[in-house]
Amino acid sequence: MAKAKTVYVCSNCGADSPKWIGKCPSCGEWNTYVEEIVAKEPAGKRVGTGFIRPDGAGPVRPVLLRDITSEEETRIDLGDQELNRVLGGGLVKGSLVLIGGEPGIGKSTLVLQTVLGLKGLRTLYVSGEESSRQLKLRADRIMHENPDCFILCETNLEQIFVQTRNVQPDLLIIDSIQTIYTEVVESSPGSVSQVRECSAAILKYAKESGTPVLLIGHINKEGSIAGPKVLEHIVDTVLQFEGDQHYMYRILRSIKNRFGSTAELGIYEMRQDGLREVSNPSELLLTQNHEGLSGVAIAAAIEGIRPFLIETQALVSSAVYGTPQRSATGFDLRRMNMLLAVLEKRAGFKLIQKDVFLNIAGGLKVNDPAIDLAVISAVLSSSLDISIEPGICMCGEVGLSGEIRPVNRIEQRILEAEKLGFSRIIIPHNNLKGFDTSKCKMQIVQVRKVEEAFRQLFG
Repeated sequence: MAKAKTVYVCSNCGADSPKWIGKCPSCGEWNTYVEEIVAKEPAGKRVGTGFIRPDGAGPVRPVLLRDITSEEETRIDLGDQELNRVLGGGLVKGSLVLIGGEPGIGKSTLVLQTVLGLKGLRTLYVSGEESSRQLKLRADRIMHENPDCFILCETNLEQIFVQTRNVQPDLLIIDSIQTIYTEVVESSPGSVSQVRECSAAILKYAKESGTPVLLIGHINKEGSIAGPKVLEHIVDTVLQFEGDQHYMYRILRSIKNRFGSTAELGIYEMRQDGLREVSNPSELLLTQNHEGLSGVAIAAAIEGIRPFLIETQALVSSAVYGTPQRSATGFDLRRMNMLLAVLEKRAGFKLIQKDVFLNIAGGLKVNDPAIDLAVISAVLSSSLDISIEPGICMCGEVGLSGEIRPVNRIEQRILEAEKLGFSRIIIPHNNLKGFDTSKCKMQIVQVRKVEEAFRQLFG
């Protein structure tokens, strides 16, 4: 009989302690320690954990780095251009992918419609949250059908592995990892030890069998993946599915990717029949009824390898209270305060007694510094109550001395603006090295400082 051992584990970072602690010494959070019962296995019955080669040739031996052949990873085409690009070109065989997001944001819908769109690929969808009838109703709403998709409603990890040996799937989906439990650990599902042990066992299965596994995970109130941090460390890819439930757009970001770039971005539109890929987000992020309105500027931004034009909106009004308000949605508030200081110091516009509100249209969160010029142009347009002429877009990073700094991949920004019918673009000076402007039909204006940009916009 194994002797029971009681430990207290932090539900935020996974640190353990022999007694209860009010404040976690590792992460600094309060009242996060929960009691867990861990059965200590006798040393004589412990099994080795060395990986075995899939061909059964014995344990893996160390080899020299120069003897390792670098081959292209075998990827599975998921039939979804947005998901394929965020993953780095497709799903790598034997990889472990974690998808997290808010409740009801569409994680299960995204995975289910991707699975049902795969033809000729045997798939096992394990659901620990919903019944098979609920999944059938969702599949009927999505209106996709895959004859090789198996549904299993189970939360016991040992029983899941039994069914995987029977089905031999080419793709395994776990929805969600917080509902799965193993009999090795005597704690409730969703606890730190259960998530840690189940994830390690699923990782071992994926690497030994070469079967890719998609894990759906919960997030906590701070917006990060729930459970121990080791869950994000052991998986190959971490995807964040985000967006406001009141908006129809959903953003798929890559937080960690061992087989691709983490700068990629996928955009979806939530509809009644599932999620639709947005192949050209610029047309959806730009409204056509802002002519004659002040406080609107169009910026040419890039997320990952995708250029798109976004609409920056600003509202400047007199401060009602003593301290003026500064609010930004979809943009870094500290960077906005820096740009407002540049406007006051270098351009001479007094905004110290003004409330400034900034919004990136469409519910996007943009980190590209190239939209700095559009932000200060929108703020100045609202402050002067003068609208920017239609057909003008801009890009450029603003420095503390008021200079417009060059940005990367200017060619893609210019071509995207020309494709959408813009007639003039304002860019930083000396940012066109190696770019042939003879084939470009739109007018390209190069500026050195913010004063030159304002003269081009407002005369």
